[in-house]
Amino acid sequence: MKGFFKVVLGTIVGLILFIVLQFVLFIGIAASFSSSEVTKLESNSVYRLDMKGTLAERVANDPLADMFSSVPGYEQETKIGLEDILANIKLAKDDAKIQGIYLNGGSLQTGFASAKQIRDALLDFKQSGKWIVAYADDYSQLNYYIASVADRVCLNQQGSVALHGLASSLMFYKNTLDKLGIEMQVFKVGTFKSAVEPFITTQMSEPNRLQYQTLLDDFWSEVVKEIGESRDLSVMRLNELADENMDLVPQERYVETKLVDTLLYVQDMDSLVKRLCQTDKYHFVSHKSMCQVVRNEKYESDKIAVLYAEGDITDDTGDGIVGTKMVKTINELVKDDDVKAIVMRVNSGGGSAYASEQIWHAFMVAKEAGKPIVVSMGDYAASGGYYISCMADTIFAEPTTLTGSIGIFGLIPNFRQTADKIGLSFDGVQTNKYGLFYADAQYGTMSEEEKLQMQNAINRGYELFTQRCADGRHCTQDSIKTIAEGRVWSGTRALELGLVDKLGSLNDAIECAARMASLDKYSVATYPEVEDFYTQLLNSTATEKIANRIIANRLGFGYRQYETINKVLNTSGIRAQMVPVEIY
Repeated sequence: MKGFFKVVLGTIVGLILFIVLQFVLFIGIAASFSSSEVTKLESNSVYRLDMKGTLAERVANDPLADMFSSVPGYEQETKIGLEDILANIKLAKDDAKIQGIYLNGGSLQTGFASAKQIRDALLDFKQSGKWIVAYADDYSQLNYYIASVADRVCLNQQGSVALHGLASSLMFYKNTLDKLGIEMQVFKVGTFKSAVEPFITTQMSEPNRLQYQTLLDDFWSEVVKEIGESRDLSVMRLNELADENMDLVPQERYVETKLVDTLLYVQDMDSLVKRLCQTDKYHFVSHKSMCQVVRNEKYESDKIAVLYAEGDITDDTGDGIVGTKMVKTINELVKDDDVKAIVMRVNSGGGSAYASEQIWHAFMVAKEAGKPIVVSMGDYAASGGYYISCMADTIFAEPTTLTGSIGIFGLIPNFRQTADKIGLSFDGVQTNKYGLFYADAQYGTMSEEEKLQMQNAINRGYELFTQRCADGRHCTQDSIKTIAEGRVWSGTRALELGLVDKLGSLNDAIECAARMASLDKYSVATYPEVEDFYTQLLNSTATEKIANRIIANRLGFGYRQYETINKVLNTSGIRAQMVPVEIY
């Protein structure tokens, strides 16, 4: 009888799984059809760019998000691709059917360098003689920085404009770890290598305070300079306004100070857009629809490969820069005779030192094969992010790129006190002196000799890192060490120090690569390929995505700290990584 029930139960479970799989595939097919619809622009069209969600370098269509959006506690995450925004702004500039751009909202989560690229693209758009209008209920500082290029900056009659200067904060976990009985054993090189500070102290060290104060001053100088140019306000005046904390002033003050042009409700924007279009019949084209407009781009056999490297650097798994996958892609580009040059777009705070070295070596092979290598730095290209960049023939950064952090560290969490609290004990045997090295490191006590061995390994990693940088930048290792020590720099200061060659955008990097490869005509191909729905379905589990989204929804601001602790407790090996403080 038991066997019968087992068979019946197994059959029922199998049928349920089959039905769920069929449902998933049906949704995927439907999503594929809907996402493949082509948009045809009409006369008097306006590109409406909703400034909300989280900006990434590139985004893939995620049908799973729509499928599970009704799960209790699940909050759908809106991601928007910088690559798509820049392409759509260029299309809007060139297509006569587009009258102007409407920037709607002011809460897009983005970094400083990415915000500048959007802003610069909008400034280029205005060269066509077309208009830009911006509206928001509330503007964050970076979103106002972008919106300030508009011909008309509009604000809700009860809205606000954030203008208070920049600040940074860092959460420290030492006291929490002490209460849990977890000791973080730290091995590092670099006075400014601050990634380990939250685990071993309760406040910023003076070197860390100095480097971030300098960084914020550089970023803020760039922001107020460009806002001032667009709004006809001096840097001094903008700093005076920031010292008033414009976030909380009466709305009329925004018009008086020329930060905005008009106070109105969102319904009133219709009349304004009609006046700008000089017609009562205009058509909004959403960002998603603009992405589906057919581009009449001529194909050229000679290609410049744009290789995106975004996220944490890991050895062989993860959603960011996976070393094994990246090396494989680079090797394929080397073998592709149509690829005449490689531009790597880096947006990373680093990660595995081992994976960074493998990627560095793959690019050296590419250079030996005669392929010019150009790097375009995004918001971050620090620590391991700089490691994989330093060999390039030419490095571009934005003034507000965060780069450098040439340093290295290792963390080994020791859970012995935690184990004592809950009554666990450990014992073992070994054939050689250091057989129980890692077990002792995590659940016992490291000897001074073992600590010295770990520190020597870190020192060797630092020597290799700085030598790679010296070779790539064609200078001495000692000169690199004077600006290394784990210190972070703005793109502007990195240019002065010789860590980068030029300030500019991804397009500037592509044009540079074309000149280096002596190309007049070329196509731009992006790598790695964006995964389609079925690949996403096979390579990831919906359950894990939903769980992470629910946790993020519940923790809110604390989710990033949760991620940081979780990564550290589940990370092994030597790290070339920075953990940036919050800048707001």
